[in-house]
Amino acid sequence: MTGNQTNSSLIASETAHEIGVYPKRGIALVRGSGSHVWDADGKEYIDFTSGIGIAILGHAHPRIVEAVGRQANTLITCNESFANDERARLLERLAKLWNQATRSSGRIFLCNSGTEAIEAAMKLARAKTGRKGFVAAMNAFHGRSTGSLSLTFKPKYRERFEPLIGPVTRVRYNDIEGLRTAVNSDTAAVFLEVIQGEGGIRPATQEYIQAAREICTSAGALLIIDEIQTGCGRTGRFFAFEYYGISPDAVTLAKGLGGGVPIGALIASEDVCAFKPLEHGSTFGGNPLACAAANAMLDVMEKENVLQMAAQNGSWLMERLNALKARHASITEIRGMGLMLAIELKSESKPVLQAAQLRGLLVLAAGDLVVRLLPPLNTPREDFEQALQTLDEVLPA
Repeated sequence: MTGNQTNSSLIASETAHEIGVYPKRGIALVRGSGSHVWDADGKEYIDFTSGIGIAILGHAHPRIVEAVGRQANTLITCNESFANDERARLLERLAKLWNQATRSSGRIFLCNSGTEAIEAAMKLARAKTGRKGFVAAMNAFHGRSTGSLSLTFKPKYRERFEPLIGPVTRVRYNDIEGLRTAVNSDTAAVFLEVIQGEGGIRPATQEYIQAAREICTSAGALLIIDEIQTGCGRTGRFFAFEYYGISPDAVTLAKGLGGGVPIGALIASEDVCAFKPLEHGSTFGGNPLACAAANAMLDVMEKENVLQMAAQNGSWLMERLNALKARHASITEIRGMGLMLAIELKSESKPVLQAAQLRGLLVLAAGDLVVRLLPPLNTPREDFEQALQTLDEVLPA
């Protein structure tokens, strides 16, 4: 493009050329630093979306910027037929994190996104068990590609593209007996989020996840935990399933793993890794550029005590949000874990998102009634204070 770029000109350009699947929010973001972003008209915002949880250490973190620049000058792409230093380091670290959480050996498939990680998990489950069926929860979101879409709950995402991959049995979340009834001798895997993200930031109960582990083990089905949004420290532990005292057969990661650079991963216990050579793959998966970004993200997480920061700030923010609830009868519930939090309202959340944006705060929806907060894990306290003040101003009385 040439000439002066503004919010309106950039939105017009994208709208004219895109296929039309992304509704716009009225601004064009062109720069970011930490928990702040700027639009094309020069307005500054506190970003509590993190790009839907992607910028887990904020925008343009200097360690990630340096790592990406260095790797771009070294080697950008390297097909997985050839080994690579950055990929090898990342695989070792993810295997160690899995071992620390599960006390078992794990193996990793690297890809580019969460939906690709789910697709790999579905194929792995069928390869391991020889079964065809899947069980997923109502209000779950696992992606929009054909396989992952089969597991996603909302009919508005699925109906125009059916028939999809199945059979898929849908069960009520946190309903142990419903899950027990649904899992049978044809179930290859149960897919669960320990906190439903798009479904409204709804945590599973301890009893439900522990029962899911027992039910899957008894039935010979795999338990696959979707940590695309909860993983990489979002809840205060690297894997959110660590709070539940269980070891899944596999976990999917993406979003925050690359600190802003696209990368996804399937980590599975070694004893369920049933793929044969060339049964699955990804042209860009495990590329050195994305692996360098992920390694830099993990470096920062280790050296700056980011997990502890997320847990402490999450507890503090939960307290402050509950104080906000006491002043606003429009709030029905505050819920979540770590820095993955929800404000559920009696009325639609969209006007709150719009009003907050006008005042310089970006937040997300998670269903029609929920305001979702996904701030960077290292957000400074003064930004939390400013965000709380803005929410106090824009939330209905």
